[in-house]
Amino acid sequence: MKYIVILGDGMADEPIAALGGKTPLEFADTPTMDELASKGELGMVQNVPAGMSPGSEVANLSVMGYDPLTDFTGRSPLEALSVGVQMEPDDIVFRCNLVTLTEEEPYPEKTILDHSSGEIATADADILMDAIREQFNDETFQFYTGTSYRHIMIWKHGRLTRLEPPHDHLTKVIGPWLPQEPVLRDFMERSFDILNNHPLNLQRAAEGKNKANSLWYWGAGTRPSLRSFREKTGLNGAMVSAVDLLKGIAVGAGMKVYQVEGATGSIDTNWEGKAQAAIDALLKDGCDFVYVHVEAPDEMAHQGLVEEKVKSIEYLDKRVIAPIKQAVEDAGEDYRMLILPDHPNLLRLRTHTGDPVPYVLFDSTRQRKKKARYGETEAKATGNFEPQGYRLMERFLKG
Repeated sequence: MKYIVILGDGMADEPIAALGGKTPLEFADTPTMDELASKGELGMVQNVPAGMSPGSEVANLSVMGYDPLTDFTGRSPLEALSVGVQMEPDDIVFRCNLVTLTEEEPYPEKTILDHSSGEIATADADILMDAIREQFNDETFQFYTGTSYRHIMIWKHGRLTRLEPPHDHLTKVIGPWLPQEPVLRDFMERSFDILNNHPLNLQRAAEGKNKANSLWYWGAGTRPSLRSFREKTGLNGAMVSAVDLLKGIAVGAGMKVYQVEGATGSIDTNWEGKAQAAIDALLKDGCDFVYVHVEAPDEMAHQGLVEEKVKSIEYLDKRVIAPIKQAVEDAGEDYRMLILPDHPNLLRLRTHTGDPVPYVLFDSTRQRKKKARYGETEAKATGNFEPQGYRLMERFLKG
């Protein structure tokens, strides 16, 4: 038996008038997901425990079968694992986004325009992070380049503090959301002076792109300690994702991580490359389990782009799920496939909520026949509900 999880990050939503009262998932043309829903199990699952922030870090841990209430130590340490950062138990790890702020006002009065600096390319971001490292790196603070706008800072023997995700405060004046920790606030203010008139940012502005003109800290945490996925399940697992968070979870869990050329974490990602990596993991490289994470629906929702969110879901269906399904069937393999989002990302809010999400659980050896489409409304109507998201993985693997 081969086990395949397809995670459409932020794919769930609410009914939208512009889509005829349907959600993006219900409006999208998704023949493969609908076929699997008609032959498998539909239901709803609560991936974010009550009282926890509805981030991808918490929700994806749940989907992978780890209880966030006991296994979560912060988002950034998981991302740090992905880029090979060594952490001591009392080090504090931070995600630092490269964001776009307005330019004229004093720093606390600026407005955050873009949490991703126009989804800046990693190569460009690395140039800007070099400028940050030149000014800020020392024995206490070290900065590391991640992917696109997502980067890491280590504060050796540091202090945890409450921080706000930048995507939760788009178009708002930043003053109320700045860190209370003076060290972090000082770094953010000084980063604007370093970055705003950096030659690369001047070039970006001339080309009509958003400047990546400030750091923004969030997602702080300490070194994680995850039980090995193989030890938990007896399976050789693999991860296919463009984002450091998911790759870091996989590293922490001892899973094989596939690096897909052209995987961006957005709608321009290498969809076919991700599908092929999953196929290779299952049919060539001896993996029993593969987790394919696609960030694009989440990014499109953060940007408030309705048509693009729908299109990203359609791409997931046609360019990832369909070829993986075809390949394992052509190989004569029995398989189970679990398709779901980690959390909703509401286009109306441009950020996450912690509400339940719809899932499809398909087993090629136990096909049912019913009329069904994959979407929030039909999934709720089934009455199937898993209140503790991490338990769905156990049922998926055991059948």
